[in-house]
Amino acid sequence: MSTLDLGAVGNCTFSALIDPKGRIVWCCLPRFDGDPVFNSLISGEDEPDEGLFSIQLEDLAETEQHYDPNTAILITRLHGASGSLEIVDFAPRFFWRDRMFRPQTLVRQVRPLSGTPRISVRLRPTFAHGTVRPQMTRGSNHIRYTGPELTLRLTTNAPIDYVLDETCFNLSSPLSFVLGPDETLDGDVSETAREFRDRTANYWHSWVTGLSLPFEWQEAVIRAAITLKLCTYEPTGAIIAAMTTSIPEAPDSGRNWDYRFCWLRDAFFVVRALNSLGTVQTMENYFRYLMDIVADADGGHLQPVFGVGREADLVESIQENFAGYRGMGPVRLGNQAHEHYQHDVYGNVILGAAQIFFDQRIRMQPSLTDFRLLEQAGEQAYKLHNAPDAGMWELRSRSRVHTSSSLMCWAACDRLAHIAHRIGETSRVRYWRDRADEIKARILQEAWSEKRQAFVESFGGETLDASVLLMTEVGFIDPKDPRYVSTVGQLEKHLSDGPYMLRYEAADDFGKPEVSFNICAFWRLDALARIGRKDEARELFETLLKTRNPLGMLSEDTHPITGEMWGNYPQTYSMVGIINGARRLSAPWESVV
Repeated sequence: MSTLDLGAVGNCTFSALIDPKGRIVWCCLPRFDGDPVFNSLISGEDEPDEGLFSIQLEDLAETEQHYDPNTAILITRLHGASGSLEIVDFAPRFFWRDRMFRPQTLVRQVRPLSGTPRISVRLRPTFAHGTVRPQMTRGSNHIRYTGPELTLRLTTNAPIDYVLDETCFNLSSPLSFVLGPDETLDGDVSETAREFRDRTANYWHSWVTGLSLPFEWQEAVIRAAITLKLCTYEPTGAIIAAMTTSIPEAPDSGRNWDYRFCWLRDAFFVVRALNSLGTVQTMENYFRYLMDIVADADGGHLQPVFGVGREADLVESIQENFAGYRGMGPVRLGNQAHEHYQHDVYGNVILGAAQIFFDQRIRMQPSLTDFRLLEQAGEQAYKLHNAPDAGMWELRSRSRVHTSSSLMCWAACDRLAHIAHRIGETSRVRYWRDRADEIKARILQEAWSEKRQAFVESFGGETLDASVLLMTEVGFIDPKDPRYVSTVGQLEKHLSDGPYMLRYEAADDFGKPEVSFNICAFWRLDALARIGRKDEARELFETLLKTRNPLGMLSEDTHPITGEMWGNYPQTYSMVGIINGARRLSAPWESVV
């Protein structure tokens, strides 16, 4: 049965997911939202025939898997009666001739560890979203897999006949497999694989060395940071929400969505988390992506999600040929959210850009023109702060004046006032401060429910929503304010189940939620720490860390009864929660060093 105990490898242009048996079960090319050439994760079959790349041990009895520490290099070991073997998987990423080398290439190194393991190689990509099998042609040490719009080339020192025929053979010496574009590989394949691995390991070690880590939970933070980095599309600066599509939020729920795109909301949280660790390159790249989007909008509507190449029309469709994860369809490509009106997007845009005006480490300097473009987004935020929308949870069948949307509209105006002060635009400071104050007064009046003794999900509403916990995170309200303290208590009472937390209590388009939305659980412990319940927050954080899979990663949701992971994977929101929680709760370095 498929699970989300999957390792992720990538190089900031594409990624692949690998199961505990060492099978590549998901990989989209030539980029995150491209054709899933390896797609057995959503084929609906326990032992799929197509859409995977496996190194099969004939008498497999046991597996183990881990990352090479502080890298995105995955190591899988397979054990059987005939012997044991090791598979090393990675996507090359390193500096080459003064620029980043990040080809759409997967490298697999296989070596025997003991005995004489008998293996077979099954390389079965499909094309056109699983509807076309490739045409295969062979060379002396390579195989071409040709589809309608993409050709892959496998270069290997394994016997070509055995790979083509999937013949079982003795693994008596190390083998290398380089799968990528249809280009001739210069040099010996084993030497190339070894050099690529060494250089890639050195890159990741250097990148991790530059992180400003909390004293506690460093291993968890490092894995979260690397995972977030892998979800960035470096050529444009976009940041995807997750690597997969259509992993259900809950069993047989129909809540299956395509998350391989850049939500401006999620991207802001990723940028801020990585900034908190001292790595700012992601913010620089994302700022360029963001400002192009703002310029395209020309002061008008901003949609909440874009393709990694800034594509605006992410038309949603259902792929009937895929049965879905564990047979739980539908499988969707594209996302209808691109049509939504989600007014929090204006705040997320300005929050995502704000730090670059203040951080002196940044090589690029934002201009007055950039500020004027952000002001256009701010005008939209002010105009729409009390207008109905789909909200941050992207409700498809109703609209309300959502508190979280109005909150982010306030944040847009508030941050513009700060930026204006920073760059000496004195007249604009008062302009944006007045608007922020006006929105704040309205939220405090309209979003507070005397009946519930809490800030609620919409103006004049009476249902609870975990998103109001962000009030302190964006600096809207003092965490010790009695109204906020009461809100936290009410949310714990009605939305929490042990360490877990639902997004909201009201039924949505698909009924009442049944699984914990992981980022909400992290928002809760952050709120607890801010209001003075830090010991409780630490206990919750330790418990949440235990819900990660064996490789230290989280999906979107966790089932509060089974503890199983659901939703798209790996989810950037959830990995952000790990970083933020550790930084909020860790003992200071000064107390122990």
